[in-house]
Amino acid sequence: MPGQLFIVTAPSGAGKSSLVKAWLEQDTAMGLSISYTTRPPRPGEVDGVNYHFVDRDTFMAMQGRGEFLESAEIYGHYYGTSQPWIEAQVAAGRDILLEIDWQGAAQVRKLMPQAESIFILPPSIAELRRRLEGRGTDSAEVIARRMAMAREEISHALEADYLVVNDVFETALADLLAIARARRLRMDVQGAAQVALMTSLLND
Repeated sequence: MPGQLFIVTAPSGAGKSSLVKAWLEQDTAMGLSISYTTRPPRPGEVDGVNYHFVDRDTFMAMQGRGEFLESAEIYGHYYGTSQPWIEAQVAAGRDILLEIDWQGAAQVRKLMPQAESIFILPPSIAELRRRLEGRGTDSAEVIARRMAMAREEISHALEADYLVVNDVFETALADLLAIARARRLRMDVQGAAQVALMTSLLND
């Protein structure tokens, strides 16, 4: 049986990256798609682990060959998801998690409508601002820009299949794990995986 593609989207500051990291640690059957980007690595980031870091010419050549399932320009840098890699992983029966923005999610859903999309919401705008300011890495101008973008992103939340509110981290993580587990228990997955068991139960 093919694997499942899960799309996770959230505004900056909603806790998406921390939730995804914890999800992958607890769900060993889930793999992570590594995006391509023209953004330079930040301190501590590793090529092939955090992103595939490429120059603009390489990215544009890949885009011209139709290699991206989705792509976007964010803050002057380009990001894209490898379509051949995603398709190969899913065809091999592996579940893959794709962490992208709402625009990318919309592009992916058009090409792979079977994907399950999840939007992570902050519990309030005030909490979102507190989290962004708490990072201590962005200027007031950058935070204001991120807040404006967050409202735009949140306006697309209802386009997703699932909504998860990241108020209590452990509860939000449990919700994400439950979504993946429920998807794997669907009849189109379990029915094919348990043919031998069904046969023995009906005939023994």
